[in-house]
Amino acid sequence: MLVILDSSFLVMTNVLKLLLLIATILVGDFVVSQTTNFNSTKNWRRNKKELIINVGPTGFLGELGGRDMIGKDYSMADLDLKSTTFNVGFSYRYRFKPYFATSTIASIGSVKGDDKLTLESARNARNLNFKSTIVSIYQRFEMMLYFKESFGHKYNFKGLKGKKNNNEQIYVFTGIGVTYFNPKGNYEGQWLALRPLRTEGQGFPGRPKEYLPVTVIIPSGIGMRFGLTRMWRVGVELTYFKTFTDYMDDVSTTGFDTDLLLEKYGKESAYLSNPAQTEQYKAWFANGQQRGDARNKDAYLYANFIFARNITYKVSSPRRPQLKWKGMRAKF
Repeated sequence: MLVILDSSFLVMTNVLKLLLLIATILVGDFVVSQTTNFNSTKNWRRNKKELIINVGPTGFLGELGGRDMIGKDYSMADLDLKSTTFNVGFSYRYRFKPYFATSTIASIGSVKGDDKLTLESARNARNLNFKSTIVSIYQRFEMMLYFKESFGHKYNFKGLKGKKNNNEQIYVFTGIGVTYFNPKGNYEGQWLALRPLRTEGQGFPGRPKEYLPVTVIIPSGIGMRFGLTRMWRVGVELTYFKTFTDYMDDVSTTGFDTDLLLEKYGKESAYLSNPAQTEQYKAWFANGQQRGDARNKDAYLYANFIFARNITYKVSSPRRPQLKWKGMRAKF
């Protein structure tokens, strides 16, 4: 009766194309000086350390909401754009080899889902909703697929031309980390934390244990970026986060006895366990009936813009040449 998407495995097929970025950036005219190719030891070491800001939309793949169709397992076709939220993060990136880097990232964002936003009959009848703040810390390993990088000349003087800076990269990455989440449901206009309300009878005999508000995550994705100057770079990244919980939306297994929930946890718990609008619909999700799909874990996605600042070295100001006189002293 109810088939629900819980996308917990990375499927990038037919979603991403290999993007070729042609950067045509005029950085002015440069004085003739010695340049080095990126592949030299001297040059790649000038890009070793960066501070990065990540910002962009967030999508949720779980039981609640979704497109106007029956959910498809292991597919992003059920991504509900109407439930898009946002995230922001900060990271430190260390490039330890020309083709490899590692990043330490902290981010905060939110995810949400609402059965009212889908016209698929069973999920719409279930009438569940949630939203949650997510706080993530993770370490990722990056590998370059393509790069075209070189340093141009150091100083910019009018009338003299030199080689331009290049910094074009396409890379893939994966890693590991943890995410904190706290799902809340809408009860009479108020957003109440769902975990303490035990909406699926957690802790009752024969029922699942209370779930933890943290989960291990595996981020995987692809990114591209290009340099504006030696010090600043911009780009885009698509990241899929596989989690190891099915409770980011507080929905996983079967319905529970609302009378027991009313007695022990109050009317809020009883309502948010089964808020279906009619008696017929309530029977669909009653005690022992399918409420979620515990076979598959929840997932979420980031589609971020990135702004990177090179902190490996400092750009010096041009110095005035020192004149040396042979055979005579300077007069003052």
